[in-house]
Amino acid sequence: MSNVVAESGTIPTVQSVDRAVTVLEILASAGEVGVTEIAAELGVHKSTAFRLVAALERRGLVEQHAERGKYRLGVGILRLAGATTARLDLVQESRPLSRALAASTDETVNLTVLSDGAALYIDQVAGSSALQPHNWVGQRIPLHATSNGKVLLSGLPDSEVVALVGRRPPTYTPATLATSAEVLASVALVREQGYAVAIDELEVGLAAVAAPIRNVHGDIVASVSVSGPTFRLDDERRSTAAKAVVETADEVSRRLGWRVSTGQRSTENA
Repeated sequence: MSNVVAESGTIPTVQSVDRAVTVLEILASAGEVGVTEIAAELGVHKSTAFRLVAALERRGLVEQHAERGKYRLGVGILRLAGATTARLDLVQESRPLSRALAASTDETVNLTVLSDGAALYIDQVAGSSALQPHNWVGQRIPLHATSNGKVLLSGLPDSEVVALVGRRPPTYTPATLATSAEVLASVALVREQGYAVAIDELEVGLAAVAAPIRNVHGDIVASVSVSGPTFRLDDERRSTAAKAVVETADEVSRRLGWRVSTGQRSTENA
């Protein structure tokens, strides 16, 4: 067993996490529960149960009823659930449009969101030309070396972009952006033209075009891309794909509540 310990110094970390999750499940089932009952359910000393509940309370995941002294789920749970619901809504709203985009371009369509300083792939639809496409769903890949990543970076302040990619981001091919200055220049271009392109930057022979998906407030919450072999996505096909990707991204954004007035896009990207 790991010798890493929790804050109390007495409970192994993994065991603490398991017990904390169990506390949340108990409260979800019972509504309101006292520390004594929680301790009995967990089979631990009351002081241990109190430390677990206190840690969850600090995170807003649990709150105490002022009068009865019992604990219940806190509003922090709504924040976490809301993030999950938003992601599920995003996939649900984009899936039919991703299928149409894959059919019209014959290439693979990917949907990504920003997660832990990387682009997290949450959905993928293969086009007819993709014989054995790599399944990216659930994987995180570098922001600076992909079209999806550049789009996600374009929604952040430059200072945060640099903080995420570093002054000397790792290179994967000779075409990978190798400095923060190069990344910032690329991100500025994305903001200006409304889409991103990556050619042989993550992997030699792979090209992609991506565009931003926005929420009701106009914030970039995801990116949708068309990717395929570089030899197939030549200049002409990338130009066609860019137009189709932007149209798809805009339609998904509208379904998520985004409304853009005439000229707003050019103003935002200036």
